[in-house]
Parts: sequence; structure tokens; C-alpha cells
Amino acid sequence: MSKFERNGIAVAGSILVDKINEIKAYPQSGELTQIVALQKAVGGCVPNVALDLKKICPKMNVQAIGKIGNDEEGVYVTDVLRQGGIDVSGFVVDDSGKTSFTEVMSVINGQRTFFTYPGTSATFGLNDMDFNNLNVKILLLGYFLLLEKIDNGEGLHILQKATELGIKTSIDLVSENSDRYKLVLPCLPYTDYLIINEHEAGKLTDIVPTEDNLKKITRKLMELGVREKVIIHKPEYSVCLSEAGYTVVPSYKLPNDYIKGTTGAGDAFCAGSLIGIYQGWSDKEILEFGSACSVMALGKADATSGLVTMKEILEFCNRFERRG
Repeated sequence: MSKFERNGIAVAGSILVDKINEIKAYPQSGELTQIVALQKAVGGCVPNVALDLKKICPKMNVQAIGKIGNDEEGVYVTDVLRQGGIDVSGFVVDDSGKTSFTEVMSVINGQRTFFTYPGTSATFGLNDMDFNNLNVKILLLGYFLLLEKIDNGEGLHILQKATELGIKTSIDLVSENSDRYKLVLPCLPYTDYLIINEHEAGKLTDIVPTEDNLKKITRKLMELGVREKVIIHKPEYSVCLSEAGYTVVPSYKLPNDYIKGTTGAGDAFCAGSLIGIYQGWSDKEILEFGSACSVMALGKADATSGLVTMKEILEFCNRFERRG
């Protein structure tokens, strides 16, 4: 029996800093281009989802867990999360490593190119988890396929230990075109809530994620071990399979000029869904609120600034209709 009265949600795993370099044009090989503006933002599963959770439910206990370097970027991400009301006591500082970061080359009114440095997040693993102080009801671990130790067995051990402690578990993945999704499969029997996009779901099951196949995919993921809910989101709609059955909720119809960026929309959906699960809502309510949170993220260029309180989100999205 835990000595804690468990409450809140913890997010563990990927922490990085986005260094956004605004340029007028992307250079060809051997050419030079001038950076006209610089911007810095937190990124990764831990900062994005943790900040979203706290903005939506300011009174919720939100814990952030991960590894950073003893450097300027580590101080920056710690300060941003602490100022956002997040419990960062689960941060481990690696004096010999450098905080993970991504150099973003952003063409004005154009495409972005990303150069990422794995850094300390790649070395995050089981020994960096302080389970004695993990006093939450739900643990989200992400991103799989981006964290070397997590992908190679330590993620499974973290989920197993959390399960032993009576903590519900959820995992998050990154989308990549590879055969590495098989690394995630052993973790599914220790995952209560799988919240992923249709591309990731298709890769996990080796089933093409067409509209006709999504129900089959959710059933396959349950057969592979997911314990309570499989939630899949895509731009047009989201679905959930649980013991209550199969639920489909259309996305909102948004004005053509509304979307300012897609960065963080998946994390916002994940945060909204976890809050719905935490509150004990129906599957339909969970999907409805997850998609509403995505709407807020889509209205801003960065990952987290669009999120506000639950009441404000629901009031804002009332102005939109859902797809037919």
C-alpha cells in the first residue's frame, strides 16, 4: 500500500529545447543564408503535455520527470515548467551531458527543417525514476522511438513498476517511417491508455490505417495487450475502443485561416484525453474534449500557448460545429 494519497498526472520522458531560427530562404549546399530572428521554446512530450495539463486544470498536481544537462538549456526548460506551476522535482541533472535540443530552420511563410541533438533525454531510463515520490494516479511515458534506453527495455520496466504501485499508465510515440515500432509491442500489456495517431496505430499493427480499418486496428491493439482504452486521433475524427464499445467523434470544422501551426496538436489531444480519463468521463466526452484541446493548439504557431482552462476551451469551441 502506498503511503501517498495519489492524485494528479505525471509526464516522463522526452525533454528538449527548440531553437527556432527564422530565415528568408533555405540555402543550397555550399550557400549561406542569414538568420533574421531567433526564438526559443520548450519541446518534447514532458514540457508540452505537462504545461497543457496544468493550463487546462490549474489546480491539478502535475509532475514532470526526465533528464537534462547542467547547461543554459536545462536551466531554461526547468524555469519555464516551474513558472508554469509544474512539479520539476523529478528532473535529473546530468553534469556530463547536454540538454536535448532541436535547431529549427524556419523559412518565413514557408517550411521548417529540423536538426535534433538526442542529448540527455536519450539516456533517460529506469534509474532516473524516483518511484518513492511518484504520488500520481496516471503516468504518461513518451516519446517512444526517441529515447534510446526507453526503447530498449527500460520503458517496459518503468511501466511494470508503475503498475505494481497501482498507477495507471499511458504511452506516447513519435511518428516515423520505420520498422522500429516492434520495440513498443512488449509495453502494450502494461499500458492502460494508448493515445496515438492513425499513422502510429497502423505501424504498430501492420494494418493500413484507412477509415474502414480503424476499428480493426483498435481491436488488434487490445489483443496485443492494451488494458483499458485505445484512442486514435486523426485530423478528421478520433476513435476510442474500451469495454464500453467503439466510439467515433468527428473533429471540428475550422475556418480556413484559423490554423496557425500543427506543432503540439497531438500533445494537446493527449492532455485533454488524459484529463477526461482522470475525471471519469465517458469515451465520447473524452474524445470531444481531446479534439477541443487540439483546436486550441492549432490556433497558435507554438506547442503550448494556445491552451487555457477547461471552461475557456469549452466556451471557445462552442462557436464551431463538428464535421458531419
